Amino acid sequence: MALMIPENEEKERIDGPKLGLRVNYLIIIAGGFLLLFGGIIVFLLIVKNVYGSFSISEIVPSKENLNKVMFEDKAAILYPRYTENRFEEGNTWVQDNVEMWKSYFNIIKMKYDLITDTDIEKGKHFKYKLLILPGAQAISDRQIIQIKKFLDKGGSIFATGGTASYSDEGKWRGWNFFTEVYGLSFTKEIKPDELYKIHTLRGNLPLTAGIPTGYALKIATWDRPIYATILEPRVTQVSFWYDYRREAGLVREEVKKSAGIAYGTYGKGRFVWYGFELTSVIGKQEEYVNFEKLFTNSINWLVYKPTILVKDWPAPYDAAAIFVPMIDGSASNIKNIFSILKKNGADASFFMDEQTALKNTSLLQQISKYGSLGIRADIGFLESANDTSNKLYDKVTQYYTVKGIKDTIQKISGVPVKGFMPQFGFYDENTLQAMSKNNLDLLITDSLTDRSVPNLEIRNENPILIVTKTARDDYEVIKKYGLYQREFQTYTYEEDIDRLVFEGGLYVLKMHTSYQLRPENIGVVSELISYMKEKNVWVTSVAEMINWWKRKQGLEVTFQTRSQRRISLEVSNPRDTEMKNFAVQVNVNKKIKNIRVSSDLINIKVPKSTFDESTQTLYLYIEKMKPHETNSYIIDFENVNESSTVKLF
Repeated sequence: MALMIPENEEKERIDGPKLGLRVNYLIIIAGGFLLLFGGIIVFLLIVKNVYGSFSISEIVPSKENLNKVMFEDKAAILYPRYTENRFEEGNTWVQDNVEMWKSYFNIIKMKYDLITDTDIEKGKHFKYKLLILPGAQAISDRQIIQIKKFLDKGGSIFATGGTASYSDEGKWRGWNFFTEVYGLSFTKEIKPDELYKIHTLRGNLPLTAGIPTGYALKIATWDRPIYATILEPRVTQVSFWYDYRREAGLVREEVKKSAGIAYGTYGKGRFVWYGFELTSVIGKQEEYVNFEKLFTNSINWLVYKPTILVKDWPAPYDAAAIFVPMIDGSASNIKNIFSILKKNGADASFFMDEQTALKNTSLLQQISKYGSLGIRADIGFLESANDTSNKLYDKVTQYYTVKGIKDTIQKISGVPVKGFMPQFGFYDENTLQAMSKNNLDLLITDSLTDRSVPNLEIRNENPILIVTKTARDDYEVIKKYGLYQREFQTYTYEEDIDRLVFEGGLYVLKMHTSYQLRPENIGVVSELISYMKEKNVWVTSVAEMINWWKRKQGLEVTFQTRSQRRISLEVSNPRDTEMKNFAVQVNVNKKIKNIRVSSDLINIKVPKSTFDESTQTLYLYIEKMKPHETNSYIIDFENVNESSTVKLF
């Protein structure tokens, strides 16, 4: 007998139970759109919080955006066949240059393609942001037109040597391209009369970030490097060939007309020019490490990436100066500088040997009121830093020599002695060991010739600051040059001050009681102090300089380019001492406006800042950082070349 199910139960079984609510599909759809819209808003807010302002069009996967990703930071390296034709068959000069460029691009992990002279003539280089012209001495007229168009449209070129000085047929063309595009005037070629030439780099520039100020590269002369003179304000001189230690001439003029690296603009584009080939860089590991930094910074500037550094000296100074009086035969003349130091609120570091100290005990006690004391000692003789015939004393002899003189002078003066100066200017590893064991922390030397700022060395956990001779002293100015008239003395010193300001280094004024500190010459010192202050030089004591440099060397600065309009910056002070009044220099390397500095951390004081539109450089002035403190900053801005119709989120 079949089971009979009531009609209403059968309907309920098929349609489901009635819940008392009717489903409104319009509400479901509207709710879905609302959730989707909310999700998009949250996503955009997260993106904005991380990357800063952006336009919707920038994150849409359009063909234009895909092309930007595809060709971003990719370079075209010219293989200059026309230049190769200038050499006899079998010569590998061009090939060696190109291979060296390829190796450096591999080191910095940047993509590149090799292109030919005909590729440039046909305009195939326009799809790249960066064009490399390695030793391209011979190029065609058509190439010149295409390269100028490339620059006019905003492209960047990186070139070495005498670009376009020959035609594609190997005929001499002259320096027209060199002058028009680079804004430089050819001065001369360096003849290979010596193995290498010293090439001094300026500090605190986008191209020299992370490299010691005044660093001296060694450049081989076999390729005949080029001297040039800057002609236009659109071009910045990065280095110079003039070596004040070995060469004669007026310093200001010689520095000006011996540029070896320059960067600047042409049309909407940019260029970096080296007056030597990459294969010409020689030296030890340190030279190659610093040259790699120079190369990387050059690329970053050309592709509009930032470089960041901590300025060498306290804000707002561009250079620094210390006084190092030497007490020799005419010891009483040291009194002539006392009133000058007191008037200018400065002090000095006075150096003397043991015999001078024993003969002038009462004077030694007076001196200690006007600065710190240092000792001079004979630790052996070297004729030059490259002298292989002579050598300095062994470690034990140097230790007891330094210890004996230090103990004598400390006993007479009653104050600690912290500085040491080798009698003949040179030092070695044994010297640093002897200083460390005798608790000396300053070395004034003639040996350190590869920079114009101090070098901090650690021995037995003790920091030793090595300061080189950075300028001509009165032995040279008065004794060697015979400049007895004050105006000539002043002019000569001022030339070196200008050079150090140009470099951004430390001016070390060594003076002797038998020369500059004599009554008839002492007035020059007052004039120099006034001149340095006019030139924005930090005239400071040796003790303050040592303290500053040790703390400054401990600062750590890292940054990240989060987007086209935001840079994140982290500044750390890992040392046990407080750091005050320093400037972080952010070389933005592109035209920006409406800069805003903030922090993504609570209770972080936002530093004062200034922006130099001419160099596109932002300076952050940090007043104080506690020991082991880390501060994080956000730098937001707008790009000048952006269309006003672009809506930023």
